[in-house]
Amino acid sequence: MEFIAAISDAFLKGGTWMWVILGMQLATIAIIVERYVYLFKKNSIGERKHVDKFETLIRSGRLGDVKSEASKASRPVDKVVLAGVEAAVNWGGKDEIRGKMDEVLLDTNAKFEERTGFLAMLGNVATLTGLLGTIAGMIKSFTAVSTASPMEKAALLSSGISEAMYTTAYGLIAAIPALIMYAIYLNQATKLSEDLNQASLKVYNWLSYAYEPAERAIDMPTAKTRSNSKPAEL
Repeated sequence: MEFIAAISDAFLKGGTWMWVILGMQLATIAIIVERYVYLFKKNSIGERKHVDKFETLIRSGRLGDVKSEASKASRPVDKVVLAGVEAAVNWGGKDEIRGKMDEVLLDTNAKFEERTGFLAMLGNVATLTGLLGTIAGMIKSFTAVSTASPMEKAALLSSGISEAMYTTAYGLIAAIPALIMYAIYLNQATKLSEDLNQASLKVYNWLSYAYEPAERAIDMPTAKTRSNSKPAEL
């Protein structure tokens, strides 16, 4: 209880800017929790290993089985595999397969870095707000001293300096975790993105090399109606 009382007393002595920093700290905590769940709980590194199960199916032209397997899973790379297989099944060439897969890749990679940049911004702004509170406290202190009686000057000067120091300290307390988590999340997002891109490239290569036999093996109305036509040049 004494610790909480001390924090409350320091917060009140810090003045108006403490509330501004508190708002940024709450926003920082919300982003940290949301990004942790998305980057570490909902997604994990291992897409390259995950797609290995599709290699035999793709090379043997069993694209229907690939679609079925990918539809059951929920990993980001499964959406990329579905996009590529759909393009191959619909008689798309290499460019169309690459384009469809890239559409999903760009969208997924963007989600890895969503809101992470706000942590750096909030950390920097919290620090600057603490410095602004420091300047405001010093101005308040010296302004009060200039018009106060000799007996009041010491108390007013002490009050102003306390307000200045409290805002500086709180700004740093809010900024340091934000900047640390920004670096951690940015690193994790980069790893996830690289893993997904490499897994997608493996699938693209399999689809490209096995495209013609896969086209002939797939049993679809589109393939039957175009059985006498020449497959797209890859």
